[in-house]
Amino acid sequence: MTYDIAIVGAGIAGASLAAELAPHARVLLLEAEDMPGRHATGRSAAFWSETYGGPLIQPLTTASAEGLAPFLQPLGSLHIGRVENEGAVDAFLEEFADSDVELHRVDPASLIPGLRADWTLGVMEPSCAYIDVAGVHADCLSRARRGGATLVVDAGLDVATRADGRWTIDTRAGTFAATMLVNAAGAWADVVAERSGARPLGIRAYRRTVAQLRTSPPPPAGLPHIADIAGRFYFKPEAGGRLWLSPHDETPTDPCDAAPEEYDVALAIDRFQGAVDWHVDAVERRWAGLRSFAPDRLPVYGFAEPGFFWCAGQGGFGIQTAPAAAALAAALLLGHDPAVPGVDPARYAPARFAAG
Repeated sequence: MTYDIAIVGAGIAGASLAAELAPHARVLLLEAEDMPGRHATGRSAAFWSETYGGPLIQPLTTASAEGLAPFLQPLGSLHIGRVENEGAVDAFLEEFADSDVELHRVDPASLIPGLRADWTLGVMEPSCAYIDVAGVHADCLSRARRGGATLVVDAGLDVATRADGRWTIDTRAGTFAATMLVNAAGAWADVVAERSGARPLGIRAYRRTVAQLRTSPPPPAGLPHIADIAGRFYFKPEAGGRLWLSPHDETPTDPCDAAPEEYDVALAIDRFQGAVDWHVDAVERRWAGLRSFAPDRLPVYGFAEPGFFWCAGQGGFGIQTAPAAAALAAALLLGHDPAVPGVDPARYAPARFAAG
């Protein structure tokens, strides 16, 4: 059987795209691991923020709100800073001044008990929400299957070759054929390109660390997501009175099964305790995930070479932009008008990396 479209990678990028495409095409979804979503998708910090990723990502995030609505719960995000961060606060507000994102200055001490006195600046982003990442991913896979897509796991790509308008795709699970090949392999996107005879785009993987803490006092009811405006940490309350904390690290790494470093966990705690007077009673869990970026830190959606389509480079915002990104990519693959409100497809096209 020759599929219309084979998608390499069944994380949120590949799964959401398969869900969009399956009613319209014969879709094959190939996953290298024994289950989809083991790396970036399964290790998300699990919040949806319209400002996360900056103003060039915001239209994709905002356009995804409706599709993600069943999986979102109110949270809010409070961006905090010291006096020396006044310029960063002004720049942050200016970046989104022409958008529909609601942002307003607040006194952070009124919202964070135990906040240390030098943290005097605050900007509230009310629309920020918890996101049920597992629910979103499972829903995408379910819709893909209902639409007729075939999922094959333990199917890491060895080599793909194209001849006479058809791809022959050799994997650990066997050989498959498809008319179009989609690279949705996350941190492995450049590897997949090389194995398919396509030009890599310079997509790099970076490690991000998260730890679950038990604190005294526990996070109060109604505490929003808290983010340092200087990008040095963020934390948010979780079920059972726990706290998720990250040092907002981006450590370059080869594509791998990422593991947290003790130094990064300790750094996160040090920065956290520099912001609040809470005591860390225990680090109950720690993990790391991979984020992958193109050189300009924007995602890549589109054909770079005949029959080879990129759906990669989503950084840390792949889940919160998944519905809009999948709608955009599916339209491009099917030859439809890629009409996503506020989104210019050319901004994310791989042609921006043309040689020379």
